[in-house]
Amino acid sequence: MNYCSHCGEAVTLRVPDGDNLPRHICDACGTVHYQNPKIVVGCIPGWGDHVLLCKRAIEPRYGLWTLPAGFMENGETVQQGAARETLEEARAQVTVGDLYALFNLPHINQVYMLFRARLESLDFGPGAESLEVELMREHQIPWDDIAFPVIGESLRLYYRDRGTGRFPLRTGAIERLPGPERRYRTLVDNDRAI
Repeated sequence: MNYCSHCGEAVTLRVPDGDNLPRHICDACGTVHYQNPKIVVGCIPGWGDHVLLCKRAIEPRYGLWTLPAGFMENGETVQQGAARETLEEARAQVTVGDLYALFNLPHINQVYMLFRARLESLDFGPGAESLEVELMREHQIPWDDIAFPVIGESLRLYYRDRGTGRFPLRTGAIERLPGPERRYRTLVDNDRAI
């Protein structure tokens, strides 16, 4: 951030009085600009033993598979956002169920909230952000072509829990490890790391 969105003057990164973290502060009007993590909401849309996955038509991770999910919008609940993202990316209507996974991604300042959901019908197809949309059983999932570690982790937990018939809320963090390669470490709060 270089300029104040309130008055247009330059900002400086410094710790404001009474705070403990550096913030962008306007040198002219004194507005403190707080930057907070983005909330990503989505669904694990199920139909029997299948899950609906989308092949990304946008960057990042163009051409790789993911669950329908995206940034929450102002004026909507997390459940509404999850349903909206599923409609936008997969043109699918869902009944949003319980929150299933809540993962912190501190390396990119995001919090993922994924809900279990039931497809209303088999009427679905690629939205503007998807190349393909497909129902897949566990053995059909292209594990090496999953777009994001949080999606792969959530799907692994989901299928493991599906085998027991119990779906506890899964929480944790996914951290990027240092180095040029894309390597991550998953810490699951209510389970052993997988």
